[in-house]
Amino acid sequence: MAEYTSTAVNTAREYYNSSDADNFYYNIWGGEDIHVGLYKSDDEPIFDASRRTVDQMASKIPDLNENHRVLDLGAGYGGAARYLAKKFGCSVVCLNLSEVENERDRQMNAQQGLADKIEVVDGSFEEVPFEDASFDIIWSQDSILHSGNREKVIKEVVRLLKPGGHFVFTDPMQADDCPEGVLQPILDRIHLETLGSPQFYIDACQKLGLTFKEFDDNTPQLPRHYARVLAETEARENELKGKVSKEYIDRMKTGLKNWVDGGKKGYLAWGIFHFTK
Repeated sequence: MAEYTSTAVNTAREYYNSSDADNFYYNIWGGEDIHVGLYKSDDEPIFDASRRTVDQMASKIPDLNENHRVLDLGAGYGGAARYLAKKFGCSVVCLNLSEVENERDRQMNAQQGLADKIEVVDGSFEEVPFEDASFDIIWSQDSILHSGNREKVIKEVVRLLKPGGHFVFTDPMQADDCPEGVLQPILDRIHLETLGSPQFYIDACQKLGLTFKEFDDNTPQLPRHYARVLAETEARENELKGKVSKEYIDRMKTGLKNWVDGGKKGYLAWGIFHFTK
């Protein structure tokens, strides 16, 4: 496997390719969608809440139809792509750095009769292997935080979008007024030096040529989601034995608690962004 130029991207790739991470996310985090959900209750299934996020993001794009071509940056297991292809008939490219996740993605596409609608590409969102103005919609869920150069990702979005195209994404962020140093336990756990913030994304996207449409601030859903994943992990810990190492589960539980704590203290932010070109 060729290395990418970004250390942060290579670190994320190694992590998501590990059997511990793959088995944990596939079995606990909802199976198809591995991003933050929009919950109606604290005990709602992770899959249902995660799918609600996808539906809410899709509602931002007017007249989404079979003529649209979508690029999902950091697509994970491709749940959003299958939802979009089934509901709207659009074609989707799933770009993702984990070859392990991508293989699961391809298998589920085939099983659900969507292999002709969805292309799965091994790659980094900092260096996307497609021509300029190739896509009507660019989509990303909770992935851009893993970049070592988030402005470079946005430059790629601007390059790849057709005029009039839409950029819809979510990302776990620090709050705009987050005090210095308080997120270090989270950053250490995910091997990052920084997180983005809502104002960072608004400023960077506008500076690089996108038009800001809206930000749906759903920050309370971030700690709610991580608390839900933590509860599911603790309830099903015995089921994970033999699939996921105890060391990984212990680290994951500590990390989830840090996200919950940071969110409840007002240090974090999360929501749905919508920009156009």
